[in-house]
Amino acid sequence: MNAPTSPSITQHPDIMALQARSERAVATPGAQMVEAVSLLTGLFIAASPWIVGFSGLTTLAVTNLIAGLAFVLLVRGVGGASAYDRTHAMSWAAIGIGIWTVVAPWAIVGDVSTTRSIIANTVGGGVAALLGLATAAMAARGRPRQPRA
Repeated sequence: MNAPTSPSITQHPDIMALQARSERAVATPGAQMVEAVSLLTGLFIAASPWIVGFSGLTTLAVTNLIAGLAFVLLVRGVGGASAYDRTHAMSWAAIGIGIWTVVAPWAIVGDVSTTRSIIANTVGGGVAALLGLATAAMAARGRPRQPRA
């Protein structure tokens, strides 16, 4: 005798509707632009010590490399566009990385606050924080509203 089979949870109408909404959100030109600029921003933060010329400040160079790669992983590495709902919930971490990048020249031990490092980190971190805010806003706009009690 065969046991009754039930459809997979992935076939549930609510799950399918959420996946369709996520695919629509990722397909918008605005979301694609934010994702592309975020990827470039993370790469800039990671490579900025060598691009801008403060690679001799080892502690800040390593900090920027780690922060930039973490930002890139948040944008693309952890599921990418196929996991829009999950990865965009982490946009608050991206904002934190952006803020850390801005304050890093003053927060790191040693004298690493040169004009080049301050400008590169302020611009890169500010753009990263703004992109994280834009991602959070897009994710919040796509969520269904909770009824008021």
